[in-house]
Amino acid sequence: MMRAWVLPFLLVLCGAFVAVGLVSGGSPGAAAAAAAGFVLLAVVHSPLFFPRSVSATEAARRSAADGRPVVFWRSGCPYCLRLRMRLGRDARRVHWVDIWRDPAGAEAVRAANEGDETVPTVLVSGRPHVNPDPAWVRAQVRRPPAGRMGRNGDRPRS
Repeated sequence: MMRAWVLPFLLVLCGAFVAVGLVSGGSPGAAAAAAAGFVLLAVVHSPLFFPRSVSATEAARRSAADGRPVVFWRSGCPYCLRLRMRLGRDARRVHWVDIWRDPAGAEAVRAANEGDETVPTVLVSGRPHVNPDPAWVRAQVRRPPAGRMGRNGDRPRS
């Protein structure tokens, strides 16, 4: 669990050193801007930026019930960050599993990737997709679950 906070901590620490150097050089405004920038980077690379993670077991149960994808991710992964940012508001509709917090999630990722912990790995209808295009994942999130009917009893259009 602590692994997820190493990079954000290092970013804040670097920001503090840069800010102290800038203040001692007579640039308090630049120091404040640099410190704010490093804090923003730390937040974006922390687990706080992602929706609340659940266990792999719980994510599988929820996905079976609502048909939404499961995203296996880890803190500090630039590809996971890209997926999170490109999903925007739809990110809250996906089931997120932090492989650094959930050993079963890490095992599921290794099983799908020939022993590697390659993330993001997205599970859609039981099939793993490694580092998929964020637009494709968004389409899967917005797609109505199979078997659900529209208002007038017919299947929704794609």
